[in-house]
Amino acid sequence: MRKFFNHFIQLQALGGILLGIATLIALVLANSPLQTYYQDLLSLTLSIGNLHFSFLHFINDGLMTIFFFLVSLEIKRELIQGELNSFEKALLPTMAAIGGMIVPALFYLLINHAHPDHTPGWAIPMATDIAFSLGVLSLLNKQVPGSLKVFLTALAIIDDLGAIIVIAIFYTQQIAWLYLILAFVCLISLIILNYYDVNHFIPYAFFALPLWFFIFTSGVHATIAGVLLGLTIPLRNRKKQLSLLNKLEHQLHPWVAYSILPLFAFANAGLSFTGTHLDTLFHPLPLGIIAGLFLGKQCGILSISWLTVKAKWAKLPYKANWQHIYGIALICGIGFTMSLFIANLAFSDDASSSLVRLGIFTGSALSGVLGYAVLFFNKNKT
Repeated sequence: MRKFFNHFIQLQALGGILLGIATLIALVLANSPLQTYYQDLLSLTLSIGNLHFSFLHFINDGLMTIFFFLVSLEIKRELIQGELNSFEKALLPTMAAIGGMIVPALFYLLINHAHPDHTPGWAIPMATDIAFSLGVLSLLNKQVPGSLKVFLTALAIIDDLGAIIVIAIFYTQQIAWLYLILAFVCLISLIILNYYDVNHFIPYAFFALPLWFFIFTSGVHATIAGVLLGLTIPLRNRKKQLSLLNKLEHQLHPWVAYSILPLFAFANAGLSFTGTHLDTLFHPLPLGIIAGLFLGKQCGILSISWLTVKAKWAKLPYKANWQHIYGIALICGIGFTMSLFIANLAFSDDASSSLVRLGIFTGSALSGVLGYAVLFFNKNKT
């Protein structure tokens, strides 16, 4: 399990670097004479049978379903065999994650309470980007306790679970119940496969594709299909062989970290700075996101962690001190991937999307830089 965890950390750290490169390329294209070609590429129509997608929607509704499938696999493994498989191990990162989701949303709503049209964006600063955050932490290598990587990973995974629940409940369109019932039939079929310990993916894929189609057509966001599929994949193998869940995680991690997420960043991070001034940062929409990510995350995670430890419900991670926890709380303010994803669901107009992306970039950058600095200047105390 430790070897698997170290492999996971290395994949996420390198994936964070590729995310950064893809983001930089998108920003350069969106602010260059190639901007028109960049937008035309994202608008390019792709057809799969009777379904027609733009290239952007193919990434966000199709490829990101694979990302959510992998996240679901990770959550299931952590809950059963990993760092969240006991009350004692799970309590501190769980409480920290809850504080890190609620407080940022409150910061956003406080700043945007006078703007009802901005309300759909309340969940944007709740998210933590596990690839970017672990990428920043990996820059410190052995200068920080290894337990911090475990704590950050567990916290970010719980954060992802919270984001999935929020998307399913609050960002669902009008529901077409017939398609939702058909999706439920597919889900029951997948559960039956799990019950009989089917350890090959092809039977699951047979029901996974119609599950995605029915959920997509029902009005629930299509990526939820990936989450449901992941939860039905068996983790234990009665023949004592490597489980299907472990196999799929191992196979999908490189594709998601090195291809799907960078492609998502390339398609969604193209913020044009035309007409952007310093005053733009004080517009309620980006300001609410910046405050949520940069201030809300650190306040929520640090305060709830402190209360949990002081109440003697949990202990600090091994060899960690409160400055370490503060640094992690800051790094968790790097929202990016999940924040951009929720932003796409919350706002569809170009003007709002540009302001949202500005807020996400600024809040994430401030959180990452200051979080790194706090941990760097604390390295000699470990």
